[in-house]
Amino acid sequence: MKYFDFNVRVRYAETDQMGVVYHGNYAQYFEIGRVEWLRNLGISYKKMEEMGVMLPVVSLTMNYKKSAKYDEDLTIRTIFKKLTSVKIEFDYELYNEAGELLTTGNSVLVFIDMITGRPIAAPQYVVDKVAAIEM
Repeated sequence: MKYFDFNVRVRYAETDQMGVVYHGNYAQYFEIGRVEWLRNLGISYKKMEEMGVMLPVVSLTMNYKKSAKYDEDLTIRTIFKKLTSVKIEFDYELYNEAGELLTTGNSVLVFIDMITGRPIAAPQYVVDKVAAIEM
């Protein structure tokens, strides 16, 4: 599963007065996609945190091509890009219900020890699950 699609409907609170999604909300859509990609792979953010591991975003880029609008059913495509010893990287594509590409993005996250606040190696169970999809 190199990529995973997840659908969300644009809520009124996510838009401006013109019914267009506020630009800052796209980062939340990407987070939803990333969390669901991991969950679908059998990796839980909650369990990672219970084990003392955080996964903060250290880089986020977005390119807006077309606006998402109120009440549209959006498809968030989360694409696994790579896993290094301490980082995991994803690409994103956001489509409207007509299949038009609205936004692309990329994020890099670092595995952090919650006690020390320092980068750590990716947990072995994450490495194993990601390795299984790369075959």
